[in-house]
Amino acid sequence: MSGNNLVLPIVLWGRTAPTHCISSLLVMDDFSTIVTGCHDGQICFWDMTPELQICPRAMLFGHTAAITCLAKASACTDKQYIVSASESGEMCLWDVNDGRCIEFTKLACAHTGIQFYQFSFGAEREGRLLCHGHYPEILVVDGTSLEVLYSLVSKISPDWISSMSIIRSHRTQEDTVVAVSVTGILKVWIITAEVSRMQDLDPVFEEESKPIYCQGCHSISFCSFTQSSLLLVCSKYWRVFDAGDYSLLCSVPSEADQAWTGGEFIAADKVIIWTEDGCSCIYTLPASCLPASEHFRSDVGKTKEASIPPLIYSITERTDKQLLICPPVTRFFYGRREPFHKLLVQGDSAGRLSLWSVPDTCPPGSPLQVSSTVSLQEAFDKLTPLSAGIIDQLSVPPGGEEPIKVTASVYIPSQGRLVCGREDGSIILVPATQTAIVQLLQGEHMLRRGWPPHRTLRGHGNKVTCVLYPHQVSPRYDQRALVSGGVDFSVIVWDIFTGEMKHIFCVHGGEISQLIVPPENCSTRVQHCVCSVASDHSVGLLSLRERKCIMLASRHLFPIQVIKWRPADDYLVVGCSDGSVYVWQMDTGKSAGCFARVPSTSGYQGNLPKYSHNSLVVQSMKTNVTDPDMHVLFFDVEAVIIQLLTEEAQRPSPTMVSPESLQKSQAGPDKGGSFLANKIFKQVKETMKETIKEHLMDEDEEEEEEMRRREEKSKSLSLLEYNLTMDTAKLFMSCLHAWGLDCGLDAVCLERLGMLKPHCPISFGLISRGGHMSLMLPTFKEALLRQLSQAAGRTLAPADIVGNGTYGVSRAVSTQHLLSVISLANTLMGMTHASFIGEHMKKAPVRPPRPGTPESPRRTASSGPPPSSPAMQAQIKQGKGPITQLGGPPTQPGGPAGWSQLAAMHCVMLPDLLGKFRPPLLEMLARRWQDRCLEVREAAQALLLAELRRIGQSGRKDTIDLWAPYLPQYVDSVSSRKYCRPVIEVLRLFVRACVLL
Repeated sequence: MSGNNLVLPIVLWGRTAPTHCISSLLVMDDFSTIVTGCHDGQICFWDMTPELQICPRAMLFGHTAAITCLAKASACTDKQYIVSASESGEMCLWDVNDGRCIEFTKLACAHTGIQFYQFSFGAEREGRLLCHGHYPEILVVDGTSLEVLYSLVSKISPDWISSMSIIRSHRTQEDTVVAVSVTGILKVWIITAEVSRMQDLDPVFEEESKPIYCQGCHSISFCSFTQSSLLLVCSKYWRVFDAGDYSLLCSVPSEADQAWTGGEFIAADKVIIWTEDGCSCIYTLPASCLPASEHFRSDVGKTKEASIPPLIYSITERTDKQLLICPPVTRFFYGRREPFHKLLVQGDSAGRLSLWSVPDTCPPGSPLQVSSTVSLQEAFDKLTPLSAGIIDQLSVPPGGEEPIKVTASVYIPSQGRLVCGREDGSIILVPATQTAIVQLLQGEHMLRRGWPPHRTLRGHGNKVTCVLYPHQVSPRYDQRALVSGGVDFSVIVWDIFTGEMKHIFCVHGGEISQLIVPPENCSTRVQHCVCSVASDHSVGLLSLRERKCIMLASRHLFPIQVIKWRPADDYLVVGCSDGSVYVWQMDTGKSAGCFARVPSTSGYQGNLPKYSHNSLVVQSMKTNVTDPDMHVLFFDVEAVIIQLLTEEAQRPSPTMVSPESLQKSQAGPDKGGSFLANKIFKQVKETMKETIKEHLMDEDEEEEEEMRRREEKSKSLSLLEYNLTMDTAKLFMSCLHAWGLDCGLDAVCLERLGMLKPHCPISFGLISRGGHMSLMLPTFKEALLRQLSQAAGRTLAPADIVGNGTYGVSRAVSTQHLLSVISLANTLMGMTHASFIGEHMKKAPVRPPRPGTPESPRRTASSGPPPSSPAMQAQIKQGKGPITQLGGPPTQPGGPAGWSQLAAMHCVMLPDLLGKFRPPLLEMLARRWQDRCLEVREAAQALLLAELRRIGQSGRKDTIDLWAPYLPQYVDSVSSRKYCRPVIEVLRLFVRACVLL
């Protein structure tokens, strides 16, 4: 799939919440969203109410290493952006409203701290990001493009910056950047408006450099209440300095068993300091630190003689504290506009957020109780119904409540099968669309036990750790071979069609962690092998053809992180976690030695999806290697449309093979008639060939019996009986439709179109630039339900927002969904079989039925026309005539409609039907105005024109005024090169659409 394709993800999270070991956190200025980053590279959005109730909303994927820092990247409230940085040097700019990745880049240096700085130059306001980390300078980055503009450099004792703060001056136009290096030297830079507008110029050097002997400073904070103090927190002490001449005002040592990790001013005379184990203490500053006191600066420079400030009260950790694998992260935030909360926020390795509302006054010595606390798993456990996994209906053991966890899986698009290895050592083969329909949609399948049809492979003694289908990677492998590895040290080769165990490899001394396919240009012997990696630091080449191990490399001293190939030299290169690299000869198994040491990479490398031309791709993902698999269903709208149209073109017309049409075509003297006759005769000839071939096969009784026994033994998954394309379209359209807004149309969708209603709101996702992805957590509906209830003026139940709740999430999500549902509805409307009911939902048999096979029961005259009849299909497409219940009387004559009215409702009627509607983004629609897919292009044009009519003349004028600054100045050819051509094209198409109105 190309990056321009319209791809929509749907997530099946399962009952186990993803691991989220929090490494950084941020509270937005409006106090409605909390952002957390974790050590595995994911980012989580949490919704917060004015009553301080928190609920996880979405999880963002894109970073491949631990998140080191988060910061806001915009000052306006309508467009809330944040920036994130990881240990590998990645930087991403995200939209908080919908989780889109606006921009991303990767630098050679890793940031440990970012602060947002906005400056004004006349009427213009621009944002800058001041970054510091593992490099001896401060980088000034553009807040929109993430481009490094210039740097703040030290002339005297340059070193890494451990912490930094920005002092905003209200009296002058000069702002000050104060930073402390890891060696305890304080450095000061002056930033003026002219300096802020610099770009690609010489670096800015410090104005002052002063040793203050604060090694390993964790945080530095400026007192916005008095504008005259700085708070520095180190592990063993915290100190207050004068912000004018940076002289010491107060120093407080820590207790023997405590290590301070940060602090902040909560008032002019109070500071809050938190420790490594999660405790927080609030102190009253001495009079020597208060500018309003007559004793201000009375003890300048006295560190030992200064009196220790009294402890007002402490914030204790929760009583049910569990063993944490890393220290919690604590931050303090206070509202600069409504609501004016003073919040202490803490996140730990268990994915738990805790909030304390710090009061202005509190009795001394009394502990402060937590205001709100919730973990991801607790939020998952409160869901009703519980979040479903991909094969939960097949995984609950008899007498048990929790399903067996899926630990490894692979999807085979050519067969539509999903292979799931489980925690108990079994492997389940199941049709992907059918199992997704069971988990997401309501219907008669819910009453069937053991549905969908599946097969269980048993051979591993314990958890399955990896599954590989080699033929999917390279056609040189046998399409029957399926390979799996487990914690029982074994690698098993299966026949995927019969379920038979072909061979077991037991060559490793540890659990199998990876199964890899060698590249195409290896030697002939290696080309039929798979590479297995185990936890005992060994690597093997297992030949599937020879059924033996041709190479085993087991001299590695540290865990294996990466496998590389040099086929031309017959080398297998192994990289270990300590940075060592080993080289092995593949054919002989001899070692070429340990040649080099490379920097080890830390952080879990996320497995982001790799798209293809398939209409449906099922990708297993996990935030941590210890988690069970969650599954993301990626629907490529363009691929679904192409496959639907291809099957429609390949479907023979009923009139072409009738005797009447055959006679007419033979008698026709024109060229068109002779061409049609030749085409029909060719079809008849092919049919005769297939019939003769069938009779020849029937004469061979032994071969027929062997084939029948094999088919019975294989216990077919019935996948060949299902039309995979139509099944995919059925699942997709059922999830996209806005249920509950038009009862008549809902009845048509259920009874005539064959769609199914979801159990609960679907967890959709959004793919943005560079494959970055935001996925809605199943708990998103709690916050959405609260918002929609407020908009409707009454309390809503989860069933009330099953279909329409998605269109209140974000404008980008609405745009993607509306484009998809309208383009697919228009495609299905033009097909011969316009519904998901009937024999066309099953594939035609490859071979004709054997003689003597009982025929299917014929329809009686009273049963009515079949769903595939032309008259019924016309009603389904256009919604003409009464819609009847199955075997019942007509309901609402002339009212409900088919695909045409479904497309019309989503195109123009949603704003009036929904209480809270996020309209589509005009720029996203304009980009699709000339999409390569005709159906998507027409849907984008219809949506854009409908939205332009909805916003009216004033809205169109405001949009043009908003986009006008991005128009190029054709007079100045130099400056016109700075503008992006796609933006110009979007503006041109937008103006064209306005003219059409």
